Amino acid sequence: MATKGVGMANKGPSYGMSRQVQEKIDSKYDPELEQILVEWINLQCGSGVGKPEPGKMGFQAWLKDGCILSELINSLFPGDKPVKKIQSSPMAFKQMEQISQFLNAAEKYGVTKTDMFQTVDLWEGKDLAAVQRTLSALGSLAVTKNEGTYSGDPNWFFKKSIENKRDFTDEQLKAGKNVIGLQMGSNKGASQEGMSYGRPRQIL
Repeated sequence: MATKGVGMANKGPSYGMSRQVQEKIDSKYDPELEQILVEWINLQCGSGVGKPEPGKMGFQAWLKDGCILSELINSLFPGDKPVKKIQSSPMAFKQMEQISQFLNAAEKYGVTKTDMFQTVDLWEGKDLAAVQRTLSALGSLAVTKNEGTYSGDPNWFFKKSIENKRDFTDEQLKAGKNVIGLQMGSNKGASQEGMSYGRPRQIL
């Protein structure tokens, strides 16, 4: 008796809870942000990358092989380019490998892990809103760094705040402790019975 082969490569319809989750993820996808990202990528990489069909499916198909993403991240590095080989391939594992190279380079550029999409989010179309989030974080970093590699309207992305680290000298720290001591006042002769104390102030 012949058995029918089951095709695992094609993703079937989602049912029940998984479908609800997918619909919620899909609802986070921003069509207006898509337009900005497409425009930015074209300015960064040149018109040779073309433009996708409007909508998340077109956006996914445009970026799916990882080549445009790799060109994008390379365009933001002023010196050595992090992705050494960019080659389009019809083979799934090659495309996913190219996406992974982009993700590694994006992390090197400064995109945090919490802003990073997973390879399957793009390649399988599981979470294209996460792809948008990564690209937005990348754009924000490029605007913030202001290294002369960013092309486009700087108002497209939020400029990230840069940490203002303050270094205090020993004299300043001692002076600060003296001020706090005066503010607390003297407790000579006072009874501690029945009194509760909060956490002491900390000098950062």
